[in-house]
Amino acid sequence: MMNGEEVISMYQGLSELTGQMLACAKVGDWDHMVELESRCADQVQALRAGEVLAPLSGASRERKVRIIHEIMANDRAIRDLASPWMTELSRMLSSTGNERKLAAAYGAGNGL
Repeated sequence: MMNGEEVISMYQGLSELTGQMLACAKVGDWDHMVELESRCADQVQALRAGEVLAPLSGASRERKVRIIHEIMANDRAIRDLASPWMTELSRMLSSTGNERKLAAAYGAGNGL
């Protein structure tokens, strides 16, 4: 089990990771962002496993809330940046799937 300061430190680490993910999203470095996302997921899992359910003191609780708001803001900004990219990717995959269906249905390459 982690003590209060360790918990705050873990949340701060998550905030820093999501900040790095946002920086990657801003420049379109999706591969690096996915790597950071994996590290973030590992850190969330560790936090879930070790976070003490005992209440934090007023100052620590406020700090934790501020950090969680930072994480949420980063996540929201990442989603805003990734959404058009994901839509385009989905469109491309759908188009490729339709091309394959047409090729299979009409025999691609048979001179038609």
